[in-house]
Amino acid sequence: MEHLLTRADQPAPARGAWRVKRAWPRWLRYTLPGSWVALLLACLSFTPSLLPRTGPFQGFVSGLSAAIGYGLGCLGAWLWREFAPRPARAPRPRAWRAFLVTGCVALVGSLLLGWHWQQRIRELMGMPLASGAGYLLAPFVGAVVFFLFIALGRGLRAVYRGLDARLAKHIGPRAARATSGLAVVVFTALVASGVLWDGLIGMADRTLEVRDLTTDKGVVPPRTALRSGGPGSRVTWDSLGREGRNFVGRGPSVDELSRFHGAPVKEPIRAYAGYASAPDAEGRARLAVDDLERAGGFDRAYLLVVTTTGSGWVVPDAVDAFEYLAGGDSAIVAMQYSHLWSWLSVLVDQQRARESGRALFDEVYERWSRLPPDHRPKLLVFGESLGSYGGETAFSGERDLANRTDGVLFVGPPNFNTLYREFTDHRDAGSPEVEPVYRDGRIVRFSRRPGKDIPPASAPWGDSRVLYLLHPSDPITWWSPRLLVKRPDWLREPRGDDVLGEMVWIPFVTFWQVTADLPLGMEVPAGYGHVYTGEHVDGWAALLRPEGWTADKTARLRELLLAAARQSGQ
Repeated sequence: MEHLLTRADQPAPARGAWRVKRAWPRWLRYTLPGSWVALLLACLSFTPSLLPRTGPFQGFVSGLSAAIGYGLGCLGAWLWREFAPRPARAPRPRAWRAFLVTGCVALVGSLLLGWHWQQRIRELMGMPLASGAGYLLAPFVGAVVFFLFIALGRGLRAVYRGLDARLAKHIGPRAARATSGLAVVVFTALVASGVLWDGLIGMADRTLEVRDLTTDKGVVPPRTALRSGGPGSRVTWDSLGREGRNFVGRGPSVDELSRFHGAPVKEPIRAYAGYASAPDAEGRARLAVDDLERAGGFDRAYLLVVTTTGSGWVVPDAVDAFEYLAGGDSAIVAMQYSHLWSWLSVLVDQQRARESGRALFDEVYERWSRLPPDHRPKLLVFGESLGSYGGETAFSGERDLANRTDGVLFVGPPNFNTLYREFTDHRDAGSPEVEPVYRDGRIVRFSRRPGKDIPPASAPWGDSRVLYLLHPSDPITWWSPRLLVKRPDWLREPRGDDVLGEMVWIPFVTFWQVTADLPLGMEVPAGYGHVYTGEHVDGWAALLRPEGWTADKTARLRELLLAAARQSGQ
């Protein structure tokens, strides 16, 4: 990076920077190689990605990309001089004039093209078009972000130079340079990963832990013994956490279920253990299943094991749809393993998700398998986002999934899911990555639009079914470090219908573009990005196949849950 350059490497008076009037402050002087690479990455940051962005957010992405580009350009120039070897030379004024003209034209063109692509992505997803005035904030926000990161880099350079000057008095100039550079790099890495990143995660966890003590408006302790936190429950209401209280305090009532089916139904059972309910994953799993057993969950027709997202969130319309299709003759058990948001949990909470998913399913399966075969409920598994990762960890492959469950629904799987990657990487020839076919769909199938026929529609599908729902525009599913250096199949093959054809793979750039999409996954309408509201109905209909269920009931229930989601602001 630029901070690796020493005084000896740079000619006076501007050390390779823009040689203009001395009135220019030092913090406005930049090297030409770094500026060219910064311009390139800033322009490429406007290329289309998976999800639409606001102007300020695009500005942040562009500014960060430009700062990274500037550092890479400075590093490349320094390495070139070291290996050449050749001294640094100050660029001529006409070189800077050429850069300024090219930069203005390139940035204006990129901004206009970026605006056009953003509008087209919004059209694909049925979103209202954004105002041009808001998008014009992008270059201003980008400039501020760029200046801040460059200032941070120059601060590190100042530390390097100060350390170099002190060490040179004792160990010689070459050894001092090497030692100082290594010390600054190690210090920066430790601070970034151990202080800034861990500190950020710790602060977020503590903040959300306090939020976990709150209860949403309208959510009250259940009066029924069929819910955790209710009368006779082994789990206290206060220990359930915010999302646990939402799970047991909401859901369709017996009257609502009866009206939908036109006949009396049973009251569903919901069991849950919060992060504060027990000290570790095994303890929470044991407590949750104890409460499930107390409420009679193993006596129902259907038993669903849910691995939650990081914050303990149980996707409302997913479990509501399950209870509607089961006619209330169902039990659901889940537990919390973190306080973090779903998209952040994907990056940092994989270990806890794995422990939680395995512990909960193993505890349920142990007790379920001791029951007489003709008295066992149908055993199903559900996980969305990181929950699908945790849910997968209890199984070794497709046969294990089929042998130990009666149905599995995994939604929006992260790209690093072990079984998802196995099924996708070894898919049948000719099937695309956005909707793969694995071994003729005998057990495991994938669908990007579950309301339609799930491929391969003509092939038989066994009684124990595994279904993955995914969207071509879901960044959680497609984000992977491999995007840095390898073009993925989903950008090599025909795009999904909600991804622009103009989106192409660019080394390094596409990785950062999809990374920037991660926090935007829930900011789009249902059916796109990481929002699967309503599609769980079609998924459960394909897995459960309840007697007397019709396509009309599927459509009615889907609309009912979509309306409820709109009303609650999900």
